[in-house]
Amino acid sequence: MITFLSKFFIKEKEDKGKIRQEYGILCGMVGIFLNILLFCGKFFAGTISHSIAVTADAFNNLSDAGSSAVTLIGFKLAGAKPDSEHPFGHGRIEYVSGLIVAAAILLMAYELIRDSIIKIIHPEETEFSVMVVVILIISILVKLYMYLYNSGVAKKIDSAAMKATATDSLSDTCATAVVLMAALIGHFTGIYVDGYCGALVGIFIMCAGIGAAKDTLNPLLGQPPEEEFVQKIDQIVMAHEEICGIHDLIVHDYGPGRQMVSLHAEVPAEGNILEIHDIIDNVENELKEKLGCDATIHMDPIVTSDEHVSEMKAAVISIIKGIDERINMHDFRVVTGPTHTNIIFDVLIPYKFQIQDDELAARITSQVRERLGNNYYVVIKVDHSYV
Repeated sequence: MITFLSKFFIKEKEDKGKIRQEYGILCGMVGIFLNILLFCGKFFAGTISHSIAVTADAFNNLSDAGSSAVTLIGFKLAGAKPDSEHPFGHGRIEYVSGLIVAAAILLMAYELIRDSIIKIIHPEETEFSVMVVVILIISILVKLYMYLYNSGVAKKIDSAAMKATATDSLSDTCATAVVLMAALIGHFTGIYVDGYCGALVGIFIMCAGIGAAKDTLNPLLGQPPEEEFVQKIDQIVMAHEEICGIHDLIVHDYGPGRQMVSLHAEVPAEGNILEIHDIIDNVENELKEKLGCDATIHMDPIVTSDEHVSEMKAAVISIIKGIDERINMHDFRVVTGPTHTNIIFDVLIPYKFQIQDDELAARITSQVRERLGNNYYVVIKVDHSYV
């Protein structure tokens, strides 16, 4: 259905941002329509069978219709152009809509578990009919279809909100399957597990809601970029032979397709500053064209023609890597004075590093002076890297 409708409502020649918005709106409209149909069918089935699990599953679909409406509105608002109050656009609204969907999932899970516990304490006989079974089987097939198209679109447009909706559809598929199983067990064995199955479904839905909330909350709080994205940035920047190294890479996420990148690029101090500046501009444009991100690159001049400085740098790198391979160094400078020489550099360590900052600096200093001599003073700045 989505593929068929997309041929009429989505123009692939439009820009990526517009295509994302149209896919989100289309999936939201289809979700509202299908979930309302499922609610009507299950509510009727729950009423005639007196099943709390079926009725609760029906209202779960009603809440899904509301979630689809939230997703639709979220995509519509996220596509709004930047303004004076939101200069980086409104893309994070998509994350907010995904978080609302996750909250709706958790609320429904709580209510289902509560009602199921009441049914366990005060069990009631449920009535079995072929019509109820048919409605539940159709519901399973429809929800499975919704999971497939929502997950497919989520991958196509890289959307956390659509991924949350797909997770919700998959949890509904399993939930309805458990409800169907409870109805069949009750009919053929006389053992009524309606309340227990309802509680099991509620727990499953709650776990799915927690996962969906995590997927949408992390981008809002500020999560590290994907390792693959960082590697692509490194490959593009380091493909230019004039750039010796990069560090202090920061990625700001203002919504899907709205990423801003800043980094420091080490360049030869002996080079022509105008030519190097032109290269940096080209790299920024290349990052924009290939990765769709706005980049700001700061030039860090380093000495590359002094053999003695290069030897000292190699020695320091050897010492650092000997302590831990994950430690990186940048901004290496040597300042020679009449009585001693200052060796100045920064080191980057991962979060939750097993060695404290002061202890690490002291260990590096001790080993550097031991190898190079006591007339070398070491000045170290320790930073933490998320990439």
